[in-house]
Amino acid sequence: MAKTATETTRQQQPQAHDGAGLHLHMRTLHPPVPVPYITKEEMTSTAHAATARLPSAPPTRDLLYYGGLGALTVAGALEWPVALAVGGATWLLRSGRKEKQSSGAKR
Repeated sequence: MAKTATETTRQQQPQAHDGAGLHLHMRTLHPPVPVPYITKEEMTSTAHAATARLPSAPPTRDLLYYGGLGALTVAGALEWPVALAVGGATWLLRSGRKEKQSSGAKR
């Protein structure tokens, strides 16, 4: 179908929109942000320093004792306040014994 002359002129003329010709200029700020460059050596030294501060793993004997105490509590053989008191007293006695041994070795 052929287009008439009025249809082609309507398509060629830009449509007027609300606010056509208005331009809003905004000032955007781009502050300088320093981006650190981390090398592999820095990462490994930082990781070694962080892991050096972690406490050592508890002995296997302690893990078995407290794990068994927890298993007895979960199984219902012990009530949780009793297990907490037994575990706490054991920890206090063992830590006091370790402190006596370390202070005796210093003298």
